[in-house]
Amino acid sequence: MPALPEVGRPRDFDRAPPSLAFSARQECLYRGGTSVVSNKSRTGAAVVAGALLAGLVGTAAAGSAQAAPAREPLRQAVGELVTTGIAGVQLRVHDRRGGWTGNAGVRELGESAEPSTTGRFRAGSTTKAFTATVVLQLVGEGRVELDEPVARHLPRYGLDRRITVRMLLQHTTGLFNYTGSPRADGTIEAGIPLFGKQWAGDRFRTYRSDELVRFALTKPALFPPGEEFSYSNTNYLLAGLLIEKVTGTSYASQVERRILKPLGLRDTSLPGTRTEIPGRTAHGYHSYQDGGRLTTVDVTRQNPSWAGPAGEIISTTADLDRFLGALLGGRLLPPRLLAEMRTTRTTSGNDGYGLGLEVHEFAPGCFGVGHTGGVQGFTTYMYSTLDGAKRVAMSENHGRYDFVDPTANQKIRDAEYKVVAAALCG
Repeated sequence: MPALPEVGRPRDFDRAPPSLAFSARQECLYRGGTSVVSNKSRTGAAVVAGALLAGLVGTAAAGSAQAAPAREPLRQAVGELVTTGIAGVQLRVHDRRGGWTGNAGVRELGESAEPSTTGRFRAGSTTKAFTATVVLQLVGEGRVELDEPVARHLPRYGLDRRITVRMLLQHTTGLFNYTGSPRADGTIEAGIPLFGKQWAGDRFRTYRSDELVRFALTKPALFPPGEEFSYSNTNYLLAGLLIEKVTGTSYASQVERRILKPLGLRDTSLPGTRTEIPGRTAHGYHSYQDGGRLTTVDVTRQNPSWAGPAGEIISTTADLDRFLGALLGGRLLPPRLLAEMRTTRTTSGNDGYGLGLEVHEFAPGCFGVGHTGGVQGFTTYMYSTLDGAKRVAMSENHGRYDFVDPTANQKIRDAEYKVVAAALCG
């Protein structure tokens, strides 16, 4: 099979190790859109500002009458986030005060309606937590071993037999990331095109996990298996293929049978090649430079087959919150395997990555366990405090901003962290 095209400098579709030489927004794999935003994009910032002046919407659950004043720092942080280039935000918080949902900004550039707090969105690499949970359930059933060679189940790829199932889930295989991998000099070796004008024009292309894995395997390994950490979506495509080989059914059907149906996650789906987000959704946008002009496209409709088990999931804040609470609460895995999932390898500073879960320090001393997700047009945060006492699920629909601008990217990332820290540690 011919190698897949290498174009530009692709970005991983959610938070990668800080050592990689690209910014927070550039770490997202962006999906192209259907039409150039013209008048709407130019008026989007004014509409967002107007929505902020009208006030941030927030709703406390029954029995939490004291929540409104206590949530003020969180409300302010969310309001600040939508002044950075993010079009809209919806989030859900659970803590000792009860439940709270909030939103800010706009559902669509050029309009005044705010994002629905029950709307569906593309949740990117939060998919990895679902995929890893199924793999660990198979481990619990004795059908897979964490420290056995992946090649035992997937011999057709000729994988290094030192690569284990654990290494797939923890990103320590050294395998090239088909969405782009770091070189020793800090630059990025390109993978498939997932941003900019070319991607926008080819946004409905269908990919197969098999072809993406084979493409990745044409590239040299970054390091010997198990020696380092390097975030690679290739690992989770292989994890999905492993599930399919062991069960004889699609990875998506296993996620549905083992997680979605038992937990009643009716608004969560694995779309495959389907381009629509069902039901109510905020619109996500992708902007890129074209002939010296910033062009913005509505990327809500897109073919997510390039992401598959690594990042295709569509969900809601309610479903992500329920999933994370059930997972960390021991409803999906026995204690031994949940402990394996939560055992992290240091990635940088005080951050670490376990088996489909990451631990991140959002502010000094403020840690969360969960996962971030990002695709073209959308960013998602799904986190809990380490003790499980507080949880936050947040979705952002991107607005009009130049995602290759490091200053803009850092401003957005700082604002995102401020929201999550206020939710978990405020």
